[in-house]
Amino acid sequence: MRIVCIGGGPAGLYFGLLMKKLHPEHDITVVERNRPYDTFGWGVVFSDATMEAMRAWDAESAAEIQQSFNHWDDIEVLFKGTRQRTTGHGFVGIGRKKLLNILQARCEALGVELRFETDVESDLEFPDADLIIASDGVNSRIRNRYETVFQPDLIVRPNRYIWLGTDKLFDAFTFDFRKTEHGWFQAHIYKFDDTTSTFIIETTEEAYQAHGLGEMDQQESIGFCEDLFSEVLEGVPLRSNARHMRGSAWLNFQRLICGKWSHFNGNSHVVLMGDAAHTAHFAIGSGTKLAIDDAIELTNQFQKFGHDREKIPAVLDAYEEVRRVDVARIQNAARNAMEWFEVVGHRYADTMEPEQFMYSMLTRSQRISHENLRLRDKTWLEGYERWFASKSGLNTAEGERCLPPMFTPYTLRGVTLPNRIVVSPMAMYSAKDGILDDFHLVHLGSRALGGAGLVFGEMTCVSPDARITPGCLGLWNDGQIEGWKRLADFVHTNSRAKLGIQLGHAGRKGATRLAWEGIDQPLEDGGWPLLSASALPYLTNSQTPKAMDRQDMDRVRDDFVAAARRAEAAGADWLEFHCAHGYLLSSFLSPLTNLREDEYGGSHENRARYPLEVFRAIREIWPQDKPISVRLSCHDWFEGGNTPEDAAIFAAMFKDAGADLIDCSSGQVWKGEKPVYGRLFQTPFSDKIRNEIQIPTIAVGAISEADHANSVIAAGRADLCAVARPHLADPAWTLHEAARIGLTNVPWPKQYVSGKGQFETNLARAAAAAQ
Repeated sequence: MRIVCIGGGPAGLYFGLLMKKLHPEHDITVVERNRPYDTFGWGVVFSDATMEAMRAWDAESAAEIQQSFNHWDDIEVLFKGTRQRTTGHGFVGIGRKKLLNILQARCEALGVELRFETDVESDLEFPDADLIIASDGVNSRIRNRYETVFQPDLIVRPNRYIWLGTDKLFDAFTFDFRKTEHGWFQAHIYKFDDTTSTFIIETTEEAYQAHGLGEMDQQESIGFCEDLFSEVLEGVPLRSNARHMRGSAWLNFQRLICGKWSHFNGNSHVVLMGDAAHTAHFAIGSGTKLAIDDAIELTNQFQKFGHDREKIPAVLDAYEEVRRVDVARIQNAARNAMEWFEVVGHRYADTMEPEQFMYSMLTRSQRISHENLRLRDKTWLEGYERWFASKSGLNTAEGERCLPPMFTPYTLRGVTLPNRIVVSPMAMYSAKDGILDDFHLVHLGSRALGGAGLVFGEMTCVSPDARITPGCLGLWNDGQIEGWKRLADFVHTNSRAKLGIQLGHAGRKGATRLAWEGIDQPLEDGGWPLLSASALPYLTNSQTPKAMDRQDMDRVRDDFVAAARRAEAAGADWLEFHCAHGYLLSSFLSPLTNLREDEYGGSHENRARYPLEVFRAIREIWPQDKPISVRLSCHDWFEGGNTPEDAAIFAAMFKDAGADLIDCSSGQVWKGEKPVYGRLFQTPFSDKIRNEIQIPTIAVGAISEADHANSVIAAGRADLCAVARPHLADPAWTLHEAARIGLTNVPWPKQYVSGKGQFETNLARAAAAAQ
């Protein structure tokens, strides 16, 4: 085949040398617009897995690359006058110029033609090529030529960065955070050869503009950075190798995702590779890794299908299918890390103590979890666990295992939870006339015995017409108090758990069948009139609700107050105000469901006016020593609906009105929603509200392991974790998760103690057998 690689970066060079090595009969040319051995940037970071793959595919170049690598295990963070270090992280770095030199020399040795100082405008300049590799970077001309085919989604991110180097050598991957009068700057620093370290400095657009960095030339900009980071530089200057760039050389990172990666132009097959196809933020250092992995996988598919021209379409389809999955995983982690640095100043640096800031930074990508940190550096993590436990008033004896974060107590107002795990409100649709009966006693009581710190019943309706289904629980009359009191007495007598009641009103989503008879489907018989912010049905076949008037508002407010009084009489420790999931109060908050033109519609203040009125009325009569949380839908997942930014505004309003905590859920407001699911997918909403609005939060959604909960709580992304479906599968989820992470000092109910030892022994045997 005739193969042309447009762009002489790692992707094009490595693919060229692999294909030439495996099939010398291929005619391969790599075309690069720069001069030989010119490059922008300093050091790049590799993963051990990529290095292992390179050894398997071309041992010669891998050996030379490995000889040039700098390896380090430690991460050091300089923050607020502290210097913290942890080990076991295993990075390898190499100078970008050195890497390209090695790959260029290997290409030449194998017979790949290298054509430098050649500026390619179009793939059509190579009509004789069977395959064209578009590896010409994030601003790829080839990709842009076929924009409708490749469907690039290119977003310019808000932060600015400058990529510099220094002759000072650092023995750890170092992060230095410095605050100026206009905001925070952070340096990402690592040694990549025997004489040089990469020194990337990043800041917000606001700080960049306020310091006038855009008006400086490169040397002035470098001088500013030398002054700001003088403590860590110790007099050693910073240098740039981007003198070809105009202005101050500060850039915005561009996040790129493509809908399609290959195209037939009439003569040649064109395929994207490296930064032309996707980008990964330098916060996790994976751009070069992705480029090399692209080259390996495309080569691998040619090995599988054959190296003939007619095999190219099948090869390209398989290449994209395989690589898209891994790239999405890396980009997701890179996005998390990137967004952490974009908001690090006001969200974390301004508010967190150095110890928690360090933990938050280490887990910023969500690829490194609590137990993964234990594997990397047990001593450091146990020290952090002791620090975290001490913030909850626990003092761990020398030699005793410290309780991990999810098992530390948590106090709000006058209520102390024994741990940070919450049984989420989960509709059971099993009540008759709203009464809590034996089913609910066993169901909720068993979860309390199972070790959770706070157990919520399902959404409890404040009136008969507030129900979702005929099977919903209620507190609209005094006769319903007794069932709740019976449950409260059981929980308080037989466990350390606290009992929570979530009060809500179904609104436009009411008068529907039991879930197993058709979820959200309207009742055929026995329905009741519905209320909402506006007269919009939930489904096309749903009942159209009445837009509430002032008389309706007064009645519903009074219903909530009366139900809250009954919750107190029943012995509930905690009240939650349901303002999420498209139910009545949520319908006022969302612009999708609130089309009112009076004082209850339009602005954030107007849309929140009625929910806040009801909340204040409840807070006024609810005991001052007991908390009230507010459940919010923090993302409507539909264009024109509420976003996390809107949720933060509402959270601040509820905080001012006396809310103690925000329970951060999302969705279920609009039937056409398109949520993006995944592990801990709603935790970012909790993180934002907790650390920007400075109010405690509950994280909920796809939290299924102790490792998840410990990571979220330890990093300060939430104060509590609510677990739903895992508790349906396992009433003793909390106790079982303690055993799975080897924590044996969490007490079980005395009646179940004999089962505790056997359960722990069986886990130990299974772990030993798996080794």
